[in-house]
Amino acid sequence: MSRISFTSATLPARKRIALVAHDHCKEFLLDWSVRQRERLAKHQLLATGTTGLLLGQRLQLPVECMISGPLGGDQQLGARIAERRVDMLVFFWDPFEPQPHDPDIKALLRVAAVWNIPVACNESSADYMLASTLLEQQHDYRIPDYQTYLAGRG
Repeated sequence: MSRISFTSATLPARKRIALVAHDHCKEFLLDWSVRQRERLAKHQLLATGTTGLLLGQRLQLPVECMISGPLGGDQQLGARIAERRVDMLVFFWDPFEPQPHDPDIKALLRVAAVWNIPVACNESSADYMLASTLLEQQHDYRIPDYQTYLAGRG
């Protein structure tokens, strides 16, 4: 099997930002999102189940909700990333508590790495990501060249 080749794509100025938090980290994400509300309001927000409902209530902003993470919401977001329908991932995960859907979480983080989208796993990295000058402008980045990959399989 040959290595995959890459091409470039452009992240839009208005990002589609996925927000995810484990149960013990939901309040951290909610507090962070309130502090970042002005920046987040300029973008399209997506989230897994309960996190999305809580964010919508707290921020009074539209949030597209997937199903709950343990029921497949992480996989829904992963599919959106692979379809290039998510541009950034903010995932406040709990490093102290084992998760029953850990394989789904690892798959979500893996697909985010494969498709080269920005990922923040805690408050500090999320602050840096939202403070970036690239947040509100188009940005060229490298992604897998899926068309070349398919052509090489035939």
